[in-house]
Amino acid sequence: MWKETAGETTRLPGVEAWEEEREGFRVSTVKVLSPEGARELGKPEGTYVTLMLSGLLRREESAFPRAVTALAAELRPLLPPGEGGVLVVGLGNRSITPDAVGPLCADHILVTRHLIHQAPEHFGAFRPVAALAAGVLGTTGMESGEMVAALVEKISPACVIAVDALASRSLGRVCRTVQLSDTGIVPGSGVGNDRFALNKETLGVPVIALGVPTVVDAATLCADVLAGAGLSECDPSVLGEAAAGVIVTPREIDSQVSDLSKVLGYGINQALQKDLSLADLEMLLS
Repeated sequence: MWKETAGETTRLPGVEAWEEEREGFRVSTVKVLSPEGARELGKPEGTYVTLMLSGLLRREESAFPRAVTALAAELRPLLPPGEGGVLVVGLGNRSITPDAVGPLCADHILVTRHLIHQAPEHFGAFRPVAALAAGVLGTTGMESGEMVAALVEKISPACVIAVDALASRSLGRVCRTVQLSDTGIVPGSGVGNDRFALNKETLGVPVIALGVPTVVDAATLCADVLAGAGLSECDPSVLGEAAAGVIVTPREIDSQVSDLSKVLGYGINQALQKDLSLADLEMLLS
């Protein structure tokens, strides 16, 4: 898991931020444009997008197709120009539901790299896409970053799209937002277990990160509940010490992770295969 970006509006030097609406969902964008801005925010220079999907959680009418369209529209500008091959990597542990967003998303990716080579007369117009559910060190004996680096060296994609679960900074964002960034990802950083970084410096190609917050630490949960009750004077550091190592996830996490993983997968597909409709993707992935 990696730590979620805040996505707040800011007026810091070297930082641009704005909010807009897309397909009925609120979108917050922060661009860190200079080393000064990077120092102020504590984030690398790049673009950070937060797509709020509360309507999906409420099962609003047409929420799924609208969410897919909105995600694809936010992802496209982050991709490098051209129609080069893309490697989609699902990070996380399929056996632990809150951490299964990446592997489940990989199940929904339309992989075309092999089809283009095997049947160019039918699939020659498709963008080459490969997918990997990397697994975790405890089940594979390999860092996911090591696997991705080896695969990048072998197939030379134009970029990597890495999908992972997030540890949220706010209870209100859990399973309600998608975070996008063009600065890469550090698996495990959101729960204090930093692993091999996946970014342009380590892989040699641009890395676009997508993630969904699926957990919140107990101290943050307590602080949010107390603030909602008008008792925000409690010292957060005291809460952190009392609940160290405790992570909380929603009761409906199974269905929420399933829904959000499909949105991520289909959104990536629409961003990469621009001529395919949602109905086309349903047919090809069924």
